[in-house]
Amino acid sequence: MSETIRWLREARAAEKAQTLFYRALSAAAEARRAEADIEDLNGLLADEQHHLSRISVRMVELGAEIPHLDIATPNCDYSDWRHDARLRECEEIARYERLLEQPLDEQTATMVRGILAVERQHELNLGGKYTEA
Repeated sequence: MSETIRWLREARAAEKAQTLFYRALSAAAEARRAEADIEDLNGLLADEQHHLSRISVRMVELGAEIPHLDIATPNCDYSDWRHDARLRECEEIARYERLLEQPLDEQTATMVRGILAVERQHELNLGGKYTEA
């Protein structure tokens, strides 16, 4: 397996965990009828799901198999979700910055730069829908 595929697998698994995190928080916001949080969390969830999909497609384009991801929903505390989300977004930013330090082909690097730009918006605004279709 190439190093690029290994890095993409790690990023894909992290994106899956992030989607599960935001899905759980979104459900908690729905239960509380917290309209502003619902909007923010659903936007974050949509972007993270898009990242997961983009990474999966890129792996297929590179000839890699797409393994099933059996990842448990991360612990999340709705009462302090913004703090926890900001920390997680900082981790994502660091992951993609490290990935860009690796020798990537131009198409993969372009994808990673796009994802990184969105993750920076997430960390700054704790809202979503920054991903372009």
